[in-house]
Amino acid sequence: MDKFRARARALRTSQTSAESRLWQALRNRKPARWKFRRQHPIDRYVVDFVTLDGKLVVEVDGVTHSTPLEVRRDKARSDALEACGFLVVRVSNVDVYDNLEGVLEMIEGHLRFD
Repeated sequence: MDKFRARARALRTSQTSAESRLWQALRNRKPARWKFRRQHPIDRYVVDFVTLDGKLVVEVDGVTHSTPLEVRRDKARSDALEACGFLVVRVSNVDVYDNLEGVLEMIEGHLRFD
Protein backbone atom coordinates (compact mmCIF):
# COMPACT_ATOMS: atom_id res chain seq x y z
CA MET A 1 0.00 0.00 0.00
CA ASP A 2 2.92 2.34 0.60
CA LYS A 3 3.81 2.36 -3.10
CA PHE A 4 0.25 3.46 -3.91
CA ARG A 5 0.42 6.27 -1.35
CA ALA A 6 3.74 7.44 -2.79
CA ARG A 7 2.30 7.35 -6.31
CA ALA A 8 -0.76 9.31 -5.14
CA ARG A 9 1.47 12.00 -3.60
CA ALA A 10 3.46 12.27 -6.81
CA LEU A 11 0.30 12.55 -8.90
CA ARG A 12 -1.03 15.35 -6.66
CA THR A 13 1.98 17.46 -7.52
CA SER A 14 1.71 16.83 -11.26
CA GLN A 15 -2.02 16.94 -11.92
CA THR A 16 -3.29 18.05 -15.31
CA SER A 17 -4.82 21.47 -15.77
CA ALA A 18 -8.28 19.89 -16.15
CA GLU A 19 -7.80 18.00 -12.87
CA SER A 20 -6.64 21.19 -11.19
CA ARG A 21 -9.68 23.09 -12.43
CA LEU A 22 -12.10 20.41 -11.24
CA TRP A 23 -10.29 20.14 -7.90
CA GLN A 24 -10.82 23.85 -7.24
CA ALA A 25 -14.55 23.28 -7.74
CA LEU A 26 -14.71 20.15 -5.53
CA ARG A 27 -12.43 21.00 -2.63
CA ASN A 28 -13.53 22.23 0.78
CA ARG A 29 -16.90 20.49 0.57
CA LYS A 30 -18.17 22.86 -2.11
CA PRO A 31 -20.68 20.36 -3.56
CA ALA A 32 -23.10 20.27 -0.61
CA ARG A 33 -21.60 18.28 2.26
CA TRP A 34 -19.41 15.94 0.25
CA LYS A 35 -15.71 15.78 1.04
CA PHE A 36 -13.62 14.87 -1.97
CA ARG A 37 -10.07 13.59 -1.99
CA ARG A 38 -7.80 13.84 -5.00
CA GLN A 39 -5.37 11.23 -6.27
CA HIS A 40 -6.51 8.74 -3.65
CA PRO A 41 -5.51 5.04 -3.61
CA ILE A 42 -8.33 2.49 -3.80
CA ASP A 43 -7.54 -1.17 -4.29
CA ARG A 44 -4.63 -1.23 -6.76
CA TYR A 45 -5.51 2.09 -8.40
CA VAL A 46 -5.05 5.77 -7.69
CA VAL A 47 -8.28 7.54 -8.63
CA ASP A 48 -8.49 11.19 -9.69
CA PHE A 49 -11.23 12.18 -7.22
CA VAL A 50 -13.32 10.29 -4.69
CA THR A 51 -15.84 10.97 -1.99
CA LEU A 52 -15.61 8.04 0.39
CA ASP A 53 -18.92 8.85 2.10
CA GLY A 54 -20.72 9.16 -1.23
CA LYS A 55 -18.94 6.11 -2.72
CA LEU A 56 -18.36 8.08 -5.94
CA VAL A 57 -15.18 8.11 -8.03
CA VAL A 58 -14.70 10.81 -10.66
CA GLU A 59 -12.11 10.16 -13.35
CA VAL A 60 -10.97 12.93 -15.70
CA ASP A 61 -10.01 11.48 -19.06
CA GLY A 62 -7.88 13.11 -21.73
CA VAL A 63 -7.67 12.27 -25.41
CA THR A 64 -5.45 9.23 -24.79
CA HIS A 65 -8.40 7.42 -23.20
CA SER A 66 -10.10 6.96 -26.56
CA THR A 67 -7.88 4.23 -28.01
CA PRO A 68 -9.26 0.66 -27.93
CA LEU A 69 -6.53 -0.43 -25.51
CA GLU A 70 -7.24 2.44 -23.10
CA VAL A 71 -11.00 1.85 -23.32
CA ARG A 72 -10.42 -1.78 -22.22
CA ARG A 73 -8.08 -0.68 -19.41
CA ASP A 74 -10.56 1.95 -18.22
CA LYS A 75 -13.35 -0.65 -18.20
CA ALA A 76 -11.24 -3.08 -16.16
CA ARG A 77 -10.35 -0.26 -13.76
CA SER A 78 -13.99 0.80 -13.42
CA ASP A 79 -15.08 -2.81 -12.87
CA ALA A 80 -12.51 -3.25 -10.08
CA LEU A 81 -13.54 0.02 -8.39
CA GLU A 82 -17.22 -0.89 -8.67
CA ALA A 83 -16.43 -4.25 -7.06
CA CYS A 84 -15.13 -2.20 -4.11
CA GLY A 85 -18.54 -0.53 -3.84
CA PHE A 86 -17.92 2.71 -5.77
CA LEU A 87 -19.83 4.24 -8.63
CA VAL A 88 -17.35 5.44 -11.28
CA VAL A 89 -18.14 8.40 -13.52
CA ARG A 90 -15.84 9.62 -16.26
CA VAL A 91 -15.64 13.14 -17.60
CA SER A 92 -13.48 14.41 -20.41
CA ASN A 93 -10.97 17.22 -20.18
CA VAL A 94 -13.07 19.09 -22.74
CA ASP A 95 -16.15 18.89 -20.51
CA VAL A 96 -14.18 20.23 -17.55
CA TYR A 97 -12.95 23.18 -19.64
CA ASP A 98 -16.14 23.91 -21.59
CA ASN A 99 -18.93 22.81 -19.24
CA LEU A 100 -17.66 22.79 -15.66
CA GLU A 101 -21.10 23.68 -14.26
CA GLY A 102 -22.64 20.73 -16.11
CA VAL A 103 -19.94 18.40 -14.78
CA LEU A 104 -20.62 19.60 -11.22
CA GLU A 105 -24.38 19.16 -11.67
CA MET A 106 -23.83 15.62 -12.92
CA ILE A 107 -21.60 14.83 -9.92
CA GLU A 108 -24.10 16.29 -7.47
CA GLY A 109 -26.91 14.38 -9.17
CA HIS A 110 -25.14 11.09 -8.55
CA LEU A 111 -24.55 12.01 -4.93
CA ARG A 112 -28.04 13.26 -4.24
CA PHE A 113 -29.90 10.24 -5.53
CA ASP A 114 -27.51 7.37 -4.71
